[in-house]
Amino acid sequence: MTNSPKKRTTKKDQLIKLLGTKSGNDIKSLSAKLGWQQHTTRAAMSGLRKAGFEVVNEKPANGGISKYRIVSSPAMPQGTTAVVEAHGA
Repeated sequence: MTNSPKKRTTKKDQLIKLLGTKSGNDIKSLSAKLGWQQHTTRAAMSGLRKAGFEVVNEKPANGGISKYRIVSSPAMPQGTTAVVEAHGA
């Protein structure tokens, strides 16, 4: 009997999960949860966009805090599963 190694959860994986929620997250809370400075969080989101994720910035009409979320993920090769499901706007 062999034990399969557990996949390590990276900060990128954590960011994708946090941005994959319907309500999204603001920069301050994302940075706090990941232990990053805010400019690092923005740079990581830029990297996700370059990798094919559609990350949107939703600004509330009442002038509240902007929240970011992933609305679609890049096409995955056949046989793999998507990390994030697209949420309708």
